Amino acid sequence: MSVQTDRTEPLAESEVFHILGNDRRRAIVQLLAEEGGQIDVSDVATEIAATESDTTPVPNNLYKSVYVSLQQTHLPQLEEDAVIEYDSDAKTIQPGRHFDEVLQYVDGHAADHSQVLGLHLVLCVFGLAVIALAGLNLPLASSIDPVLSSVLVFLAVAASSLYRLLG
Repeated sequence: MSVQTDRTEPLAESEVFHILGNDRRRAIVQLLAEEGGQIDVSDVATEIAATESDTTPVPNNLYKSVYVSLQQTHLPQLEEDAVIEYDSDAKTIQPGRHFDEVLQYVDGHAADHSQVLGLHLVLCVFGLAVIALAGLNLPLASSIDPVLSSVLVFLAVAASSLYRLLG
């Protein structure tokens, strides 16, 4: 049976940091992102225990300890925050309503940030090129107002940043 949560408001950044402040919860989010769908709790426990263990094979007592802590602490908290949907009968988890909000803070899942930064770089270089061409007094480029073009480029960068922040 899955415990349902009515949480619809976005997570505060401090809540995301609290969630990801624990190695096991962070590992759950990473494993679920890698799987891309539903994953068995036993598989998550096995992966976390293997990461925490210095020996191979993983000691059974460590696996059991990880499994119990997932069941009693970490999975209920992640479900309460709507980061995952946890089916306690089937012992499976899948991404919840706020999964992507949390995932964007996990290392290796920030591709969107680099795309936005690349767009900003292109816009800034374009703006500088327009200013430089206007300064050379070339016939077509000298008709462009460098102040106006600079303002337009910076407005485009600001709009892109605002869209990313609110989107």
